[in-house]
Amino acid sequence: MLADTHCHLDFQEFENDRKIVIENALNEGVGFIINPAIDLVSCLKAIEITRNFECVYATVGIHPHNAEGYSEEIFDSLTKLVSERKIVGIGETGLDFFYNKSSRQKQIEVFKKHIEIAKKYDLPLIVHQRQAQDETMEIFGSMKSPTKVVFHCFSGDEKFLEWAISKGFYISFTGILTFKNAIELKKIAEKVPLNRVFFETDAPYLAPVPFRGKRNEPRFVRFIVEAFAGIRKMSVKEIAHLTTENAIKFFGIESIKK
Repeated sequence: MLADTHCHLDFQEFENDRKIVIENALNEGVGFIINPAIDLVSCLKAIEITRNFECVYATVGIHPHNAEGYSEEIFDSLTKLVSERKIVGIGETGLDFFYNKSSRQKQIEVFKKHIEIAKKYDLPLIVHQRQAQDETMEIFGSMKSPTKVVFHCFSGDEKFLEWAISKGFYISFTGILTFKNAIELKKIAEKVPLNRVFFETDAPYLAPVPFRGKRNEPRFVRFIVEAFAGIRKMSVKEIAHLTTENAIKFFGIESIKK
């Protein structure tokens, strides 16, 4: 079984064929999909999708791009959604100092709030980090971490990987791993412990080779698994099994199904 641990099915790109996209993923062996939200509207849409599709789960949070203008009232509304049965995490949250669509100060404030919420409800934290390694490490160094943390669409260097693994955090790879020029990321893939990794499409973005430049879909997660298996010189079946078990454990999928 495969798993797509980060896919934005709530986005407009899937509005016209969402059901078909999910069915195609199931037919390709994808057992479950995690839909992280990026703002309050996205949270509500993601929850609606989980109610309509058994294989879809969701997380609730505010993306750093959307951090500006968020208040305690917004977070109160967000935390009320945590009780939904198929909410399996908090996020995506974090820091993006590449685009800086929200002020750095506001991003840090909102990120810290998410960390507190994840700890309060004992839920996994899904972290977006882009060109903010030092600040991310500083924040986690100043606060007690949630039990489970994953860096989605990992883009850090080897130093950041070593730090994350030392903290017991998880690493998630996207279709970037299939790109020819992703030399440094492939070096990271060689080093990451197999019990700390899983995969995601981040659809509709970052479609893997041979679909690069097209709309990404959950069914394409297979190509990321194949790329990783090639890097580690292991069978696709073995990597799929190990990493899907990691995702099941991380998000608590089996306990939800029971």
